[in-house]
Amino acid sequence: MPKKVKQSARREREGIAAVQSIGTTELKWIFREQPVEDYGIDAQVEVVEEGIAAGRLLAAQAKSGPSYFKKETNRGWWFRLDPNDLEYWLDHSLPVIVVLYDTDTSTAYWEVVTSTTVVTGKRGGKKVLIPKAQRLGVNSQRILSRAAEGNPYELKLRQLRLALPWMKLLQSGRRLLLEADEWINKSSGRGDIQIVSVDDANEDRQELSSWFIMVGLRPYEEVLPALVPWANVVVHEETYDDADYEAWEVDCVHYDDEGDRYESEDYDEWRVAMIGGRELRPYANFAGEVDSWRLELVLNELGKGFLAVDEFAATKGRILTPN
Repeated sequence: MPKKVKQSARREREGIAAVQSIGTTELKWIFREQPVEDYGIDAQVEVVEEGIAAGRLLAAQAKSGPSYFKKETNRGWWFRLDPNDLEYWLDHSLPVIVVLYDTDTSTAYWEVVTSTTVVTGKRGGKKVLIPKAQRLGVNSQRILSRAAEGNPYELKLRQLRLALPWMKLLQSGRRLLLEADEWINKSSGRGDIQIVSVDDANEDRQELSSWFIMVGLRPYEEVLPALVPWANVVVHEETYDDADYEAWEVDCVHYDDEGDRYESEDYDEWRVAMIGGRELRPYANFAGEVDSWRLELVLNELGKGFLAVDEFAATKGRILTPN
């Protein structure tokens, strides 16, 4: 018997999808949905300036449905905070925003969760006011961008901390793939991105994260490695070997009237000419609209070094300092 999906779960999905749509179409920022449930964060949102990812991120928790709009004031709506979520959000490496999505008006409102915006209710519970004036969209771009700010040093450390679970997967022997569908005829540079984990045999596929990017006219062979500075990026050999061989067969393998096969060009020579010296390239194109990329991530010196720093920082015991 098919498993029923709870109405609350459908509403949550509707809210996340709405925030994603607003984030990518109005703000034109990168939206990375977090597929792991019950961690209190639905997505990471990265600021994009002039088509370039700025390295400034926000974590977002989206809530959807009429129940969140019952406790209305002249200024907005009170959102009650779960103590565990609040502790997690205040300690998070990214600034956290709560987004309430009104399904009746297709409008979303937001607030940053900080020690300043959180207040204590009469019965001791914690809550935050989601202002009516803070409608999620292009008009909130500047203030949200400021909320995501930090100095370059802190932002780079934040980026590495967020990628730490992926680095540890590589360290454990799992393989990580960076997959992208690039909409080549759009000046926005739109792309659909996935980070995927597979085992050594290229099986047991597990999706870790997915998001959109809007990078203007920047070439993807530059953009994709910049998303993962802690890893070297190479083509996924299994995918590209298969795709190249199939393309060679279409171009160079023929059959005469008697059904005998002949090759108009040697495969290795054809492949060298086709690649044209490009280290990174799409492996397929669909309908002249979408280039598909599948790249493999290999820990580089930065990634290995950050793992060593993390291991040191996680070691229990006092730190001795000279007097």
